[in-house]
Amino acid sequence: MPTIAIVSQKGGSGKTTMATHLATCAAYAGSKSCVIDMDPQATAAAWGDWRGDFLPEVITCPPVRLISAIGKATRDGTEVIVLDTPPHGDLASREAVRAADLILIPTRARAFDLHSLEATAQLVAYARKPAFVVLNAVPSRATRMLAETAEQVENLGLAVCPIHFGERAAFHKASGAGEVAAESEPEGKAAAEVSALWAWVKEQLPPGK
Repeated sequence: MPTIAIVSQKGGSGKTTMATHLATCAAYAGSKSCVIDMDPQATAAAWGDWRGDFLPEVITCPPVRLISAIGKATRDGTEVIVLDTPPHGDLASREAVRAADLILIPTRARAFDLHSLEATAQLVAYARKPAFVVLNAVPSRATRMLAETAEQVENLGLAVCPIHFGERAAFHKASGAGEVAAESEPEGKAAAEVSALWAWVKEQLPPGK
């Protein structure tokens, strides 16, 4: 059973959007999936309430209960778990990284966001788990920005995911309706980006996961 942690010390990086979209991809692929919402603001849980009875299930969980929550989800037949962590939540981030098979670090290509990666880089270095930065809300035709940002990320000792998300209104529109981009705009660019990220994520998971 793969566990994917979405971690960033910066608010507004797109963690919840990424978590809910990846878990929904898993559900559409035929796997029982869930999002474990570790953020006290419970944004993913609110999305789950708006969504209703459709998968993925969203579970709220404090950091100290994470291992127990993962165990219960496993016993209930969950096959893919995505962990949504809070910003500035050192304990939550540490527990999520410790439990994860794969760590994704969403960030915008802006100075303050990239500065916050330093703390996350230190965290994942100790974990010795596969970890990748996923650039989010990238403006169109920003080839130079992508290259410069990738260089900064790599200077921190982090790898860059080859898939990035553009600045897409579809993400905001879908979230407010308890949906994902593939449901609100199935032929749109946001849906295609999520599909590409999910395909790439599956390739990064350890064998047998």
